[in-house]
Amino acid sequence: MDNNISNNQAAIIGTIEDEFVFNHEIYAEKFYTCTVKVPRLSGTTDDVRIMVSERLIMDGDYKIGDTVEVTGQFRSYNSCENGDNRLVLTVFAKDIAHCDDAENKNPNSLYLNGFICKKPVYRTTPFGREITDMLLAVNRSYNKSDYIPIIAWGRNARFARNLDVGDNVKIYGRIQSRTYQKRLSDDETVTKTAYEVSINRMELVESE
Repeated sequence: MDNNISNNQAAIIGTIEDEFVFNHEIYAEKFYTCTVKVPRLSGTTDDVRIMVSERLIMDGDYKIGDTVEVTGQFRSYNSCENGDNRLVLTVFAKDIAHCDDAENKNPNSLYLNGFICKKPVYRTTPFGREITDMLLAVNRSYNKSDYIPIIAWGRNARFARNLDVGDNVKIYGRIQSRTYQKRLSDDETVTKTAYEVSINRMELVESE
């Protein structure tokens, strides 16, 4: 279990954007979700969903606008909405606390150690930027895995395009969100949010 925890380490600092909403209950323990707005160096922000146990927030007096530090794991699960299955990504909180010295810390860091589970897709943007899309399977306790979409840029993109399914890689990066328009019909669109990991650094783990 300790190895699986060390395979997936997320830490974010940001402001609570909405109320905690009940999500599910397991073994008489209730879990809630909310959005934390995490700043980027560029001045923009990422909206990161967190999931937290009631025992972590019952005495914390958390409210919208509070700056919090959340540590845990970046997890995935399938959600069925209107007959469509989609991958939902969230930071599963191991700890949450009020944060008074946010300026002195990295507000968005993620470490993953996992396995490539789909052939990476390399492409270039209209402006010539190189991108490789990957899907990483990260082992979790109790024989479960999280499936995390990964984006590599530039030099990392060129390296990642040569990876094969089953390759073990370590990834250091950040959680990011982006909005996009999905067309439902000729005259109707809906705005959706996608979540992924943007790589800062990656390493191929050589098999013994």
